[in-house]
Amino acid sequence: MNHWIVIPTVLPAMTAALLILALPHHLIHQRIVSIGATVLMLVLAIGLLMLAGDGAPRAYFLGNWPAPFGIVLVLDRLSATMLVLTAALALAVAIYACVGWDTRGRHFHALLQFQLLGVNGAFLTGDLFNLFVFFEVMLIASYGLMLHGGGAPRLKAGFHYVAINLIASTLFLFGVGLIYAITGTLNMADLAGKVAAVSAGDQALLKTGAMLLFAVFATKAALVPLHWWLPSAYAATSAPAAAMFMIMTKVGAYAIIRVYGLIFGADAGPLGAVAAPIVIPLALVTLIVGAVGVLASRNLRDLVCFAVVASMGNLLIAVGLFDGVGTTAAIYYLVHSTLTGAALFLLVDLIAQRRGKASDTLAPAPAIANETVLGALFFLGAIAMVGMPPLAGFIGKLLILGATRETAQAPLIWSVILGASLLMMIGFARAGSVVFWNNPRPGDEAGGAPVGRVRDGLTATALVPIVVVGLLLGATAVLSFAAGPFTAAFEATSAQLLDKSGYIRAVLQPAAGPGSGGN
Repeated sequence: MNHWIVIPTVLPAMTAALLILALPHHLIHQRIVSIGATVLMLVLAIGLLMLAGDGAPRAYFLGNWPAPFGIVLVLDRLSATMLVLTAALALAVAIYACVGWDTRGRHFHALLQFQLLGVNGAFLTGDLFNLFVFFEVMLIASYGLMLHGGGAPRLKAGFHYVAINLIASTLFLFGVGLIYAITGTLNMADLAGKVAAVSAGDQALLKTGAMLLFAVFATKAALVPLHWWLPSAYAATSAPAAAMFMIMTKVGAYAIIRVYGLIFGADAGPLGAVAAPIVIPLALVTLIVGAVGVLASRNLRDLVCFAVVASMGNLLIAVGLFDGVGTTAAIYYLVHSTLTGAALFLLVDLIAQRRGKASDTLAPAPAIANETVLGALFFLGAIAMVGMPPLAGFIGKLLILGATRETAQAPLIWSVILGASLLMMIGFARAGSVVFWNNPRPGDEAGGAPVGRVRDGLTATALVPIVVVGLLLGATAVLSFAAGPFTAAFEATSAQLLDKSGYIRAVLQPAAGPGSGGN
């Protein structure tokens, strides 16, 4: 076995414990340890992605217990890609938080590391029950991150967030309980072979379990009508937490790809493609709701939150195809939307800090410090999120449109995607014009500069967060300009997902699997 596979869960767990037990009152040391550990995580994730590049899934058996009896982690192209994305996002968030957000409450960096433990574990696990366990670790850490810094609005939104996720966790347990009662296993590779052989009398219960899991994953992915918690929760929390939460919605999309591709795929007999008929219709409604929300938003935070809902609609349209071209488009759009959404949350925070009492409301206010730089970044973020050329959002939408071209629903899908893009473009243009266009200079207004206004000039404190936002948007530009190599890599990833035999062999027959050795 390759022991590097387990490190993405061990490293953040040990780092979080160190931060809490040894450095609870040493913020500078916490920052150094947190950023250092996250850099190591990113390097490790890139190494694992290179390892997975040979196309052979690799299984890690904790305690050397064989599947399906023991805990198993599985590394393949998709899980490795998600590890790299998570680590890169966490590094940006950790650096941004060090400018001041981590001083507004306790244990920010420890909570961030626990969040990484849950997210990385969810991407690596090969077992449905352990997927539940890592979901809970991820969610418990997210509760702390969401409430970090306090405040009545944050507490109210946090209560709703906790309540909906507790209900989802209960449904998750019911779902895995039903699946285990029928099949006698929760190992994903084992389930992939047993679901098709379930007797006719047990198929209804097994389908119920599968649909309960889908409801849970749809909640995490903010799929309508289970999306309502996201705008209020993400708008109320701190900017670094909201940026980090961008990966959490992707955990829901990842779980749908993994579970309903591997276990309940087209070859699962009577239960084949059990969720497929409802994914695209719900995704279309999600896209419409998100686009209308963007157009109706009265402040920048709500605008970005609804843009995230709309992006999940686009993503899940591609996921709902459950084929090679759809999965390729979904992975490309997933990476783009995660980076762009995180950049916009952080950017809105920078803008709000400079607008004084106006904060992030869409109302005229005096010109802000660093207006040219922030305006340019907002313009880039807007065209990336809306899907205008030349950034990755445009290419991602082209991939989605191309993937749906041969489907019976193509006219409807194309109409909704293009119409929603138009609404979002109007919403972002209106917001940008109010915030950045034709605002009076500080010397022009009668009352002078607004309270809390930051002076012009890029000090070190002001420069670091701007650079972080610029790097996140720059990553989407790299994704666009190197679209050919990235698309080829994602095509290989989707091909590996469709060929389930390699995954099953690596888990259930490790001695015969090409990736089971110590390499």
